Amino acid sequence: MTQRMPSSHPLAPFLDTLADAASEAIMPHFRQGFAVDNKWESGFDPVTVADRNGETAMRALINAAHADHGILGEEHGPENLDADNVWVLDPIDGTRAFITGLPTWGTLIGLKTGGKPSLGMMVQPYIGERFGGDGSAAWYQGPLGAKTLRTRACSSLAEATIFTTTPSLFTPEERAPYDKVEGAVQLSRYGTDCYAYCMVAAGHGDAVIESGLQAYDIVALVPIVEGAGGVVTTWTGGSPVDGGRIVASGDPALHDILLRELAIAH
Repeated sequence: MTQRMPSSHPLAPFLDTLADAASEAIMPHFRQGFAVDNKWESGFDPVTVADRNGETAMRALINAAHADHGILGEEHGPENLDADNVWVLDPIDGTRAFITGLPTWGTLIGLKTGGKPSLGMMVQPYIGERFGGDGSAAWYQGPLGAKTLRTRACSSLAEATIFTTTPSLFTPEERAPYDKVEGAVQLSRYGTDCYAYCMVAAGHGDAVIESGLQAYDIVALVPIVEGAGGVVTTWTGGSPVDGGRIVASGDPALHDILLRELAIAH
């Protein structure tokens, strides 16, 4: 896929190489019927052959082209995490959507440099969309052509559209402030996984509020949202690099409001 990349990051073109390999490994399984394994003894955390094959394909390319880089992947664990450059991979973010045939999943390809998210891409091969970013710029390639991504202005809850994958992500302690925010906004949408962050970057929504995330759920998305003009932190305003309670906003003024509203008393 030819990409319009307003990025000067030397590794930005490699995102497409990884995206092509993951897509080729994953797409033969989408809506085709396959075994679904459960990672948890209690509860349900699905994983499929598509998840495993997608990550394997990306790892092979990284190890061949950048043997000194590290890798943190959801399916196959860590390699060389002390490296300055560490790739953070989630071959299918939204496996629940994937196994139910919904095209709201995506492959997340992130890069940490010096411990900070520096480059990222979300790939949706069924729809044919790619959202990329390097923290300074963000871009889109897909059925609508090639575009530069920019967040939209929204400085009040009353005018905001927010996303979360599901309110069941939240503990009772987290649910109370989230419900307060949801009650104050114009529109809330569920079931969006990684797509929500890309819609904020593209200016179609205003914030994502989630909890219980791992590093591979968020590292790839930070450079996209920030490159489009947004902000991504934990609920306490800290670095999102390790996951946890995450809030991503298109407008920094809205982000400040959300941090106040999501504060949890201890």
